[in-house]
Amino acid sequence: MREIVFDTETTGLDPASGDRMVEIGCIEMINRVPSGASFHAYFNPERDMPAAAEAVHGLSISFLSDKPRFAERAEELMEFLGDAPLVAHNAGFDFGFLNSELERIGMARVDSGRMIDTVAIARKRHPGAKVSLDALCTRYGIDRSHRVKHGALLDAELLAQVYVELTGGRQIGLELAAETAVVEVEVSRSVAASAALRPRREPRPHAPSEEELARHKAFVDRIDSPLWSN
Repeated sequence: MREIVFDTETTGLDPASGDRMVEIGCIEMINRVPSGASFHAYFNPERDMPAAAEAVHGLSISFLSDKPRFAERAEELMEFLGDAPLVAHNAGFDFGFLNSELERIGMARVDSGRMIDTVAIARKRHPGAKVSLDALCTRYGIDRSHRVKHGALLDAELLAQVYVELTGGRQIGLELAAETAVVEVEVSRSVAASAALRPRREPRPHAPSEEELARHKAFVDRIDSPLWSN
């Protein structure tokens, strides 16, 4: 099963008011294990960067000014995403910005049916607890010491680990092993039970008859100096 864990950084909170996506980071997972494949890009938002947003992710307009516009890498991004389910933390936010950028350049929106929201999963699994990415990393013992500011690729990498924990991914192998062991035990019990129910047969005689002994002697007599004649 292929899934994409992704995160975005933006100029603000609302694409409808003109805020733009300035960074996206995507991690490919196969059967809940990072494959090593990723997609990462910065984008020139073609507008100013509010101080509050820059304080969160540290991306200034001077840094982004020579970066490609979203339209220049959109095809590459969509090819990487493919038709896989898309995992994000507070996914409605990231989907909103991704679809806003796609609509801006006349490309089809990403179907919300592909959305997997780890905030919703965390609230269901840990009701009443904090469900920020930092809080979940602390809960699951995931090292985030290198996360000084928000960054789309770094946050996607952390979220991939959180997602595995939220969905019990580290236990999948153990569960399968346990299930296999149970099946093997049941099979062995079934075989033993079947053997016990079979009717007992008396042992069949295997000693050669007089006729068989005579035929064997006649065969051996035709061999010159057979080793087993003595």
